[in-house]
Amino acid sequence: MTRSAPATPAIPERRLRLLSCNILAGASVQRYSEYLTRSINAVLPGRNKLDNLDRLAEVLPQFDLIGLQEADAGSLRSGFLNQTRYLAETSGMPFWSHQPNRPMARLAHSANGLISRLEPTEVLDYPLPSRIPGRGAMLARFGEKSEALAVMIAHLSLSAPARARQLAFIAEVLQDYPHAVLMGDLNTDAHSIEMRHLFAKSTLQPPAHPTLTFPSWKPRRALDHILASSAIHLDKLWVLPQAFSDHLPLAAEIRLPGHIAPRAHKLRQ
Repeated sequence: MTRSAPATPAIPERRLRLLSCNILAGASVQRYSEYLTRSINAVLPGRNKLDNLDRLAEVLPQFDLIGLQEADAGSLRSGFLNQTRYLAETSGMPFWSHQPNRPMARLAHSANGLISRLEPTEVLDYPLPSRIPGRGAMLARFGEKSEALAVMIAHLSLSAPARARQLAFIAEVLQDYPHAVLMGDLNTDAHSIEMRHLFAKSTLQPPAHPTLTFPSWKPRRALDHILASSAIHLDKLWVLPQAFSDHLPLAAEIRLPGHIAPRAHKLRQ
């Protein structure tokens, strides 16, 4: 009688839900003409912006890691409110960090933001190469060395040559991390030349299909991305139906080995 081979034990895994959202400093835009008609309101605080942030805060507890772009760091247009901190505290998420990038006197001050259920081991800020300074990426590391999860949040330039330099820089930074995620408003689709170079120079994987996020009222372009390295399983990618700005929020569910990154904190009730 032949003894069957023992079953190989399943490797423990864990799931994380991610969200990337360009929040346009809390402004709601529902058609192209509103970029002009609301241009004055864009640099002034208002109750509508706060209401919009409150609606977004209701959604955030569904996720473990949130990356924000165009969050205001505390200037006139937000009523001198740090919007990343406000969203974290309003949603009850325990950890947040932000990276102010482009101050425009005291009128506007854009920032990348991180809101997290997991406590970061380290958060690093990187200025991105560009002829016109003011773009940045923030890297949150969860865990140590080869057992770390690295999450980079970025908002790239409108110009293709600048994006190419920025993505080459990002690929170089992420090459030290087997388990890496890049998310943000990359201002280009996955088939552009600069994105193809990113995939060639890193372990980040191209999306299986485009997920349209812009403009939010009638999405035609996949400008926002959540990209995972080959060591991470990206199980699901979708847009939220709620429009909080001119971009739809992009969500993902990833699966990674159970020993990677620290455990998430439970939210306070």
